[in-house]
Amino acid sequence: MTTETSTVMTAAGPGSQQNVPALADRPVLVQVRDLKKYFPIRRGVLRRTVGHIKAVDGVSFDIYKGETLGLVGESGCGKSTAGRTILQLEEPTEGTVQFADRELTSMSGNDIRKARRHMQMIFQDPYASLNPRMTVGNIISEPLTIHGIGDNASRKERVQELLRVVGLNPYFVNRYPHEFSGGQRQRIGVARALATNPSFIVADEPISALDVSIQAQVVNMLDDLKQELGLTYLFIAHDLSMVRYISDRVAVMYLGRIVELSSRNEVYDHPLHPYTQALLSAIPVPDPDKEARRQRIILEGDVPSPANPPSGCRFHPRCAYATEVCREADPEFRNLGTAASPHMVACHHAEKFI
Repeated sequence: MTTETSTVMTAAGPGSQQNVPALADRPVLVQVRDLKKYFPIRRGVLRRTVGHIKAVDGVSFDIYKGETLGLVGESGCGKSTAGRTILQLEEPTEGTVQFADRELTSMSGNDIRKARRHMQMIFQDPYASLNPRMTVGNIISEPLTIHGIGDNASRKERVQELLRVVGLNPYFVNRYPHEFSGGQRQRIGVARALATNPSFIVADEPISALDVSIQAQVVNMLDDLKQELGLTYLFIAHDLSMVRYISDRVAVMYLGRIVELSSRNEVYDHPLHPYTQALLSAIPVPDPDKEARRQRIILEGDVPSPANPPSGCRFHPRCAYATEVCREADPEFRNLGTAASPHMVACHHAEKFI
């Protein structure tokens, strides 16, 4: 088996993130290139567009079949919007998304509906994502009905099977969402996502609304399902310790762009971007002596507005290592790792951290 790496090269400007290494020995399931999602800012009586919120501003990455790619960053950095745009729940402003070698951004409504049978989403809030007027059985069977899978009898069997898979009593089919706890509701959301046998799931902060005691159960369940069903995840979260536990690779996002992308251990043990270093320094260490000795990195200032991002490197107003080049030029998204183990980073001074 070869471990050589090829690099996808496309024409783009200096801040482009399109130079993404592709591992030659692993098939790419999802390929994202220069994806952008801008939301218009409208004012006045005529609601004229006076600007744009650049929620996702030119991100590129691959998700390999059978892996979990963790996407982390501060609240408001564009993580959830990126996940929704990949699934075409939000129409992208620019860029391309290929799923299993099919271009999603150029598909018609009917074609994208058919494609969604193979890609699903687990939503963040288990209290808002389940229809309170529908029973659990109807909620889970709805995707089967929409895609015309099976008859009524087979759908009922499938719903009971899915409830068993996610650790719930199959006789709960006639209950309503308000009769369940938050963790149970999220399990129902997972069962709904699994109903059509998808190969790719976007998990949008699936544990952030749950009690700490329940979070580990849900994450372990997701990891077990990945192994049993051969799933591929984009796992969006801001809990860095949980992302390290479940992810194979980690992408760090800041103000609409990915600033670092590598294997889980590389990102956590050898971070090359100052923003990643600051995020990791906030993770508590369960050793009082180490916690007392380690240096915390406190970022100054607030996150700039995505409606008016800074020139050059977007992190430079809060970066202790910023120089004149950081203020003037977008850093290239480049590989500072090896061919077999790429470590992508967008920082002019990343070499000093190697």
